[in-house]
Amino acid sequence: MVEWTQQERSIIAGIFANLNYEDIGPKALARCLIVYPWTQRYFGAYGDLSTPEAIKGNAKIAAHGVKVLHGLDRAVKNMDNINEAYSELSVLHSDKLHVDPDNFRMFSDCLTVVIAANLGDAFTAETQCAFQKFLAVVVFALGRKYH
Repeated sequence: MVEWTQQERSIIAGIFANLNYEDIGPKALARCLIVYPWTQRYFGAYGDLSTPEAIKGNAKIAAHGVKVLHGLDRAVKNMDNINEAYSELSVLHSDKLHVDPDNFRMFSDCLTVVIAANLGDAFTAETQCAFQKFLAVVVFALGRKYH
């Protein structure tokens, strides 16, 4: 079980309370698909992903980016039991979708870059520390049910 300080809880809640999901989600997923092009194999039914411009302009990618970001709300609301909160999603991604669990880490890295760019100077070292701790716990929880 992860121990959270009140400051960490406050930082995480503050990030998500002020987040523009429709902006940040698509940017983070598009960045992941561009920076790590092998992750595109899970999005074959999403249309044209042949160039960075095509990925950035893809409505299905944008919608899925928003969905993924809203999925993090579950962790924000269940910080004391993120493993349980993501149990079903872990099984889904493992057994049905067969997503390589390392993709969760790659997405979290891209999300951190996008959040940092969005927050600018407000993305302090303390903010980054709390945010990356949060994402590491989510990534672990999503990968727990893998064989």
